Amino acid sequence: RPGNPRKMLGVVYCPMFASQFALVLYLMVPEGVRLQPSSSPRSGADPTLSDLEPGSRAGTFQSLSEGTETPWTVPEGSTMGPTVVTPSVPGNRTVDLLSALPICVCDLTPGACDINCCCDRDCYLLHPRTVFSFCLPGSVRSSSWVCVDNSLIFRSNSPFPTRVFMDSNGVRQFCVHKPQTVNATNFQALAAEFGGDSFTSTFQTQSPPPFYRAGDPILTYFPKWSVTSLLKQPAGVGAGGFCAENNPAGFLESKSTTCTRFFENLINSCTLDPALNAASYYNFTVLKVPRAITDLQNTKFRVPVTLVSQADSPLLVGNTCQNVVSQVTYDIEINGTSGIQKVSVSFEQTNLTAEPRTSLQQHFIIRFGTFQQSTVASLTHSRSGNPGYIVGKPLLALAGDRSHPVSFWGSWMTLLQSQGDGTCSFKRHEVQFGVNAVSGCKLRLGKGDCTHLQQEIYETLHGRPRPEQVAIFGNADPAQKGEWTRILSRNCSVSAIHCTSCCVLPVSLEIQVLWAYIGLQSNPQAHVSGTRFEYQCQFIQDSEVSLTTVVTFVDITQRPEPPRGQPRINWKLPFDFFFPFKVAFSRAVDSQKGSVSLILTLCLLLFGVLNL
Repeated sequence: RPGNPRKMLGVVYCPMFASQFALVLYLMVPEGVRLQPSSSPRSGADPTLSDLEPGSRAGTFQSLSEGTETPWTVPEGSTMGPTVVTPSVPGNRTVDLLSALPICVCDLTPGACDINCCCDRDCYLLHPRTVFSFCLPGSVRSSSWVCVDNSLIFRSNSPFPTRVFMDSNGVRQFCVHKPQTVNATNFQALAAEFGGDSFTSTFQTQSPPPFYRAGDPILTYFPKWSVTSLLKQPAGVGAGGFCAENNPAGFLESKSTTCTRFFENLINSCTLDPALNAASYYNFTVLKVPRAITDLQNTKFRVPVTLVSQADSPLLVGNTCQNVVSQVTYDIEINGTSGIQKVSVSFEQTNLTAEPRTSLQQHFIIRFGTFQQSTVASLTHSRSGNPGYIVGKPLLALAGDRSHPVSFWGSWMTLLQSQGDGTCSFKRHEVQFGVNAVSGCKLRLGKGDCTHLQQEIYETLHGRPRPEQVAIFGNADPAQKGEWTRILSRNCSVSAIHCTSCCVLPVSLEIQVLWAYIGLQSNPQAHVSGTRFEYQCQFIQDSEVSLTTVVTFVDITQRPEPPRGQPRINWKLPFDFFFPFKVAFSRAVDSQKGSVSLILTLCLLLFGVLNL
């Protein structure tokens, strides 16, 4: 406008650079006026995500929407000018990021809370850091808010969520919530900003905590004697694996321990040793939460231990001690910070013969699950990855009828396992993904025809029942046919032995697994491409045969080519490029009016261009 000149200032968002701060600004700025930052800038006090949570004490929030605004606020002293801020998340508060993580890679136990997995929905925790000492990598997503003065904004086409916040001075800030990429360059900085200690303090306050944290000992109460104690899970110590009675069970720590007991006089210990009596493992109640220790007479804070299997008292019959406890299994159901809701126990019992230095090996299993979980979830076992396989986790396999998938979910491929004398045991080693292995044992052949012996050895090599399919990913669902691949099998060729009357028996099985990484290079996921069983046979005349199983994992990942450098410029001049110079030079010679300096300048310019 005449007399009042103005200039147009515009900032346009380009989809090609979505990783950058994206805004569209249209302003009319008087000529000679420059944008100034806030008169009260401050560093280190930018708004944090905890300040942006609903219901916080920060104040009110204002949303940029069509005609409606919802109260919220930014802390006092926030930048008013076009300053970019990247706030940090406070360590004592946790934003609910479950909706931001469509796949929870550390959720390996369906229907149960995985320890330190902050994105596991089975934990029912609004603030996981209050229960866990730290969050596993990949279970939370780091993010940042980028803000400018809202008066600079006319319209936004940012692909990220946007909000308008108000500081204590009433100045509105326009902010973009943008996910932050984690890579090798900024990992250390983000770890220092969002990470925490991996070890909890051993200092105990005067008042008990309101709920159990992961790894805390579980409190028990004996009503008969009015005594409190801890839930014990005996574990083996030393080379002999002697039972350590005072090993406490940790909250949310599902584990199995084994230890050995020795008896100098089993006849006296049979009915007197509480470790042999099943009743000593459930004659108490469990406190739902630690603060219940201040009100032990209140039964609503005490959970009885329910017996779910038959358990008889030890009985001495002649030289044999019957009904001795050989395995104890606790199943504990929890409900987030509400604590323990249900505890059940089951037993396995055996008989011991009184001999000098009689020994007993006992197994103690504690499993944690989610309260009121469905029947299907209670029958499932741990995943081997979510979604891709994790090295060292079991290789999932499916056997039998697909119409009963639950009975096979969580089963895995197995290898031969030998006993102390080298003979084949009914127990088997699990095949671990990515781990090559060799195992063997000796099998004593029974009586029967050749076909019967072949069938017996085949079942011994691959296990009972025979695996038919293998899971492509570590979180495969047996009900989904496309998530499993059939195992190829090549049996022995009898014709290759050149013996028509011989009994040719399989002696070895090689399990070949082809696998590869797929997906992003920053977050690759391992999957199985194919599996094959290959048997080797021999002519056997002895009553004992040595069997061998071998597992080989072959990586067939096709990795992309590494990024190349900038293309090298290859200058090419047209064939008549020198024609103007030749004409000018010839005219200068003819007229003797040409300037030698002009020709030298042109030559030097041409030389410089060619050097580029």
